[in-house]
Amino acid sequence: MSSDTPKYRAPALDKGLDILELLAKATQPLSIADISDGVGRSRGEIFRMLQVLEERDYIARPDGEGAYSLTPRLFRLGMEQPPVKNLVETAMPVMHRLADEIDQSCHLVVPSQEQIVVIARVDPPGETGLVVRVGHRRPISHSASGYVLLAWQTDETRERWFRLMLEHEPALKRGRLETTIKDIRAAGLATIPSEVVDGVTDLSAPIIEGNHAVCALTVPFIERRGAKVDAKATARFLVAAAEDISRELSHGAP
Repeated sequence: MSSDTPKYRAPALDKGLDILELLAKATQPLSIADISDGVGRSRGEIFRMLQVLEERDYIARPDGEGAYSLTPRLFRLGMEQPPVKNLVETAMPVMHRLADEIDQSCHLVVPSQEQIVVIARVDPPGETGLVVRVGHRRPISHSASGYVLLAWQTDETRERWFRLMLEHEPALKRGRLETTIKDIRAAGLATIPSEVVDGVTDLSAPIIEGNHAVCALTVPFIERRGAKVDAKATARFLVAAAEDISRELSHGAP
C-alpha cells in the first residue's frame, strides 16, 4: 500500500470537499455538468451533495438556475480562526487612520495557495475611491499584494509558492517576476499600475511577523484633481501604517 493512501475513507465527505475546492478556484458559477466533469464524478453522485451544500449555505445559484458558486460562509468560518481574527482586529484601527490620512480606501491581503485573498477593507472617507470587496481573489503573480507577499518570504516558502504558481500558470515568466520582487524588496513597497482598472496604481507594503510577511496592506491609489495627498505621500503613509501593524503584532506575540 502506498504511504499516500488514506487510512480511512469518507466518500460523501470526499465528494463535498472536491466540490468546494473546485468552486473555490472557479472564476464564474459552474453548472452541474461542469462540476461533474471537474470532480470526475457522475451527476447522480453529486446531485444530493449539491442540494445539501446549498441548504447549508455553502454554495448558491446566483441566477436561481443551475450554475453554482461559493457563498461567503467558508470565508466567514476561516475569519473566526484566532490568528486571522487577531490580525484583522490589530490592523483595522490603523487602516481607518490610514484611510483618513490619504482619503483613499485600503485593504488587507493574505496568501491562499497560489492566490491572494482580501480579508478586510476600509472604505475611503470621501466620495471617490476604489473599493475591493472582502473575499476577492487574484493570482499571486498578477497583483501588487502578491508581489509583496512573495518578496518578504523565506527562500523555502518562496520556492514552494513558485511551484504552486507554475502548476496553475505554466507560462509564468519566473525570472521576470523574481527581478520585480527583488526591486520591490529594495524599495520597501510595491508601486504597480493596476491590471484590472485603468488609472489606478496599486501601492502595497508588507506586514511582518517574525521573519516574513503575514499579509500585505494595499491602497488602490486613484489620482484625483485637487487631492491634498499625492502618490508619494500616500506611499509614505502606507509604509508607516504597515510598520505600525507589524509592531503591534510583534508586541502581541507570545
